[in-house]
Amino acid sequence: MKHPSTLSIQDFTYELPEERIARYPLTERDASKLLVYRKGEIHESVYRNLAAALPPESLLVFNNTRVVEARLLFQKETGGIIEVFCLEPGDQYADITSAMLQKGKVYWKCLVGGAKKWKEGPLRMKIQQESAAAGHRDPLVIEARKVAQQNDSFIIELSWNNAALSFAELLHAAGSIPLPPYLNRKTEAADKERYQTIYAEQDGSVAAPTAGLHFTPQVFKSLEQKNICTAFVTLHVGAGTFKPVKASTMGEHEMHAEFIEVSAALIRQLINRPAAGIIAVGTTSLRTLESLYWLGVKVMAVPDITTAELQLHQWEPYELQEQDIPTNTALEALLQWMERQQLQLLITKTQIIIAPGYRFRIISGLITNFHQPQSTLLLIVAAITGNDWKRIYSYAMENEFRFLSYGDGCLLWV
Repeated sequence: MKHPSTLSIQDFTYELPEERIARYPLTERDASKLLVYRKGEIHESVYRNLAAALPPESLLVFNNTRVVEARLLFQKETGGIIEVFCLEPGDQYADITSAMLQKGKVYWKCLVGGAKKWKEGPLRMKIQQESAAAGHRDPLVIEARKVAQQNDSFIIELSWNNAALSFAELLHAAGSIPLPPYLNRKTEAADKERYQTIYAEQDGSVAAPTAGLHFTPQVFKSLEQKNICTAFVTLHVGAGTFKPVKASTMGEHEMHAEFIEVSAALIRQLINRPAAGIIAVGTTSLRTLESLYWLGVKVMAVPDITTAELQLHQWEPYELQEQDIPTNTALEALLQWMERQQLQLLITKTQIIIAPGYRFRIISGLITNFHQPQSTLLLIVAAITGNDWKRIYSYAMENEFRFLSYGDGCLLWV
């Protein structure tokens, strides 16, 4: 098998007509169609019947990140609008959670819409907000100052006059949910709830882990009744999820690094994983789970590696795979390292790219939506199904499945 860096993204394309993109979600989350693929066979179901497609005592792992209202619109004195899109915290913060809890001031890496119109000085926004402490409405004043430019983004200092508010609360008060650009429409009131999983908990994403949008309390109840277990990890999805692959080969494409958070308790669960298998709900959960194996391999190579050094870079899995360390051995090493560091929660970054040629170490299956042509997400589908990805997507197209974030999905077995 040739190294995935030599792959051409041109080989992973298909025709996606505009009318097949789901611009709005269905009224009922679990009414979305579900394509089930196993050992070359394809059949149809719906999400509310997901439990019937899964073996008893299997384990589903979800990403509990929460989409933040990352779009801030500042109006200039001349009337022009400058959009500040908050991507990820500055390098001075150890993780997204601590950055989100900052009060009064924060430094954030941002995209700036209309940056050429922003000459000098700060941008200001004033909004009315209910003050719980004072019992009356106080104006909230937010300022944005350019600190530095980094390629196509800026480091922005954001400050506000209510020191009781965390940055997460500030975004909730003043920002709006950033819908994927391919929906080609403005955010509406309903998106605030529907572009969020029902189990979203950890603030930090600028895009939803969309495979989870189909899950309802009824679906979770049906899983429990079949003795199917559920667990949660956190991967804060960055805007790089939508970054098109423009390079001629994947070796020239840089994957975005994303923060992950995984508990020691979950790693123990993976070590004692059920024979029925582990199913990742969404590509973000899959990337998090598979990253754990390689982090364990790195710990085995450098037992005294520091928390700052223990990150996973894009091509490391393909460079380390010759060692062929058993899955449980790597996970045990990672767990023992966490114990030595007195960590109950592993917080780090992963840049892993999963493409044809990758051998899965943790997951047995993936639940995911239908992805854009020539995307790294489609490469994950191809890594699981081989060339059958074309047959799967042709079937979905011919049978009127809805595509992308608000669309239908599939269950793919490795």
